[in-house]
Amino acid sequence: MRITWFGHACFLIDTGKTLILTDPFDSSVGYRVPDVTVDLITESHQHFDHNAHRLIKGKFEIIKDSGDYEFRDVKISGIETFHDDESGARRGRNIVFVFDFGRFRVAHLGDLGHIPDESQIKHLKDLDVLLLPVGGTFTIGPKEARKILDLIKPKIAIPMHYKTKYIKFDIAPVEEFTRLCENVRYTSDNFIDLSEELKSFDRMVQVLNV
Repeated sequence: MRITWFGHACFLIDTGKTLILTDPFDSSVGYRVPDVTVDLITESHQHFDHNAHRLIKGKFEIIKDSGDYEFRDVKISGIETFHDDESGARRGRNIVFVFDFGRFRVAHLGDLGHIPDESQIKHLKDLDVLLLPVGGTFTIGPKEARKILDLIKPKIAIPMHYKTKYIKFDIAPVEEFTRLCENVRYTSDNFIDLSEELKSFDRMVQVLNV
């Protein structure tokens, strides 16, 4: 299975049977719109930088609400959270998606804006891969992201939603998060291939490159 990062909160998860795209953006964000044909799109919330499914190819289905779903070879849980630390008063709701592929469990935190409570954390245990925002301003920042890393204890954490040379938002660069972490790997690739070897890792932070 391969996870490819297109920038911001947009990833392609390729199981070999199913292509899942998370939080597609439009070109105003600064990254190139993914030129992919997919089967399923998940959207954590309905802001322009996370819901641009109209630009994506394929006869895909869309999941944009909380709840439990099954799609081909994956079970999906959408967990209700908030886009801010004021119970949604400023930016509304956010959905955290957990994908259970049998061999691997992957969670995408979307634009999470707060530390999850105990009832939310229980859905995020035993994760192989955690895709978490770290840039602050519109989401949790570096310090909150590190706290969540310690609460959830994934095998691998992949940062997203941070400042790069492409993005126009006033958010923090990934280094403000990674300097708080002990086990960090940078790669020139924009993807990671999952294997059983990864299950021996403990909170490794893998920084992908667009």
